[in-house]
Amino acid sequence: MSSYLRREPLGALGELGAFLKVHRVGFDKRDPGERVGDYRQYFSLQPDEELRRQGARCMDCGIPFCHEGCPLGNLIPDWNDLVYRGKWREAIDQLHATNNFPEFTGRICPAPCESACVLAINDDPVTIEQIEMAIAERAFEEGWVVPQPPGRRTGKTVAVVGAGPAGLAVAAELNQCGHSVTVYERDEGPGGLMRFGVPDAKLEKRIIDRRVDILASEGVNFIYDKDVGRDIDARDLHDEHDAVVIAIGSRVSRDLDAPGRHLRGIHFAMDYLYQRNRWVAAQEGRPFRHPKPGTEITARGKRVIVVGGGDTGMDCISNSHREGARTVVILDVYAELPPDGHDPRHPWPLPPKRTHTTYALDEGGKRRWGTEVTGFGGKDGHVSHVYARQVTGTSSRDLTPVPGSEFVLEADLVLIAIGFEGPERTGAIEQLGLELDHRRNVRTKQTYRTSVEGVYACGDARIGQSLIVTAIAEGRKCARIVNKDLGGSPMDADREMLAVGAWSGEADRTLRHEAEAAGTVRPGEEFFSGPGASGR
Repeated sequence: MSSYLRREPLGALGELGAFLKVHRVGFDKRDPGERVGDYRQYFSLQPDEELRRQGARCMDCGIPFCHEGCPLGNLIPDWNDLVYRGKWREAIDQLHATNNFPEFTGRICPAPCESACVLAINDDPVTIEQIEMAIAERAFEEGWVVPQPPGRRTGKTVAVVGAGPAGLAVAAELNQCGHSVTVYERDEGPGGLMRFGVPDAKLEKRIIDRRVDILASEGVNFIYDKDVGRDIDARDLHDEHDAVVIAIGSRVSRDLDAPGRHLRGIHFAMDYLYQRNRWVAAQEGRPFRHPKPGTEITARGKRVIVVGGGDTGMDCISNSHREGARTVVILDVYAELPPDGHDPRHPWPLPPKRTHTTYALDEGGKRRWGTEVTGFGGKDGHVSHVYARQVTGTSSRDLTPVPGSEFVLEADLVLIAIGFEGPERTGAIEQLGLELDHRRNVRTKQTYRTSVEGVYACGDARIGQSLIVTAIAEGRKCARIVNKDLGGSPMDADREMLAVGAWSGEADRTLRHEAEAAGTVRPGEEFFSGPGASGR
């Protein structure tokens, strides 16, 4: 058994009774009026002494629900206790044992572990996400995170298509098994939507580059600006490698079928976020691409309407503020939360779909709850109005219009942020002839093996749009299946337990899976991620 994962008989974790006398202290957040003037990270860590106090709040629960709330199965009570005891070096070992990229999840994961914290039943949960980020940053500062190339090579080669969190995780794990891994990315840099969707205010791209530099030093080969399925024939990759992993994400934006959708000035949110992140890259001297002439999207001086109240919509608000939008309004079909902020539709230990406020709304703008867009009006071919109405219901699937509630909003720019419909089917999927499931994702029957021998799929391309922490878990599990099929040596037995579902064909026994099985939560539904109103 791995020494990193063994639960040693250390006695009670944390400080006995600390949760009764130590109050939660979350990230330190910059003043909203100041931070809208730049793209730097808007939150920072508490001092080490305060972080140790926060770690002491962990109660050493008999059943640590935070484990179940985390798709990675992170050993949260263990590293909370290690931080409380000042054992930062041991803490990063525990953290890396289940998570390849804690510096990513410590910044932009929605922290379902905190929603599942037993303290959250009637108090503020342990500030798990902040402690995770603190461990990772301390490890980098101390020089503990260094390249660790595998001791041998197997002679097997693997092509990973897509450099998002799932692709990076599967590449990292297979490389450590000794297989030679090449990651193909169609964009100019790694990270997927972490780089081109998430604003720098939440995740500065140097954080991604820092980790990818380590992976490259360990032997992972990265090829950018090559679109598999267009620039490179996916069938050639299949012929040239012992295994191919499809990790292209869920990139087909869900559209809004409403009159006037054709008007100029109405765009998918991701098209706007791509351009803004590339603009920031240009200012910082990083690789970027100019938008094609005539396709530029800007919020400067405009009345912006964002359709969709999830994380993508909030990121659109944040960027609009920084561009200098005239006004920003976000339209959300979800019903307004009760005054206490606890949504009865998502009871403990399930994560919330919405919070009272977000980092973006703290910076300005207005959210209209229970609102459905019915159409668009225009002048000279450009959008000028949004037609909407109030609705009731528990989600976008069971909306009932409120009679007489119709209203009109003026708009110069409309950004549609209502989710994604799955991976792009043209290109690699089409060339390889991969079967799709009923939700139009790559069909794998929970084994990560696709319908074509030697081709695997993981992440959002397999399960639909999800969370960064789920994507990393998908990559890690997929790597175990690929390694097994390539005849690789068994991976760490304890970490192998994370792939039980993939090995046996049975679903993972996590809270998220149980909720999905019960029909209360469906994969792909977005909820706010990043340090939120609860003080993460």
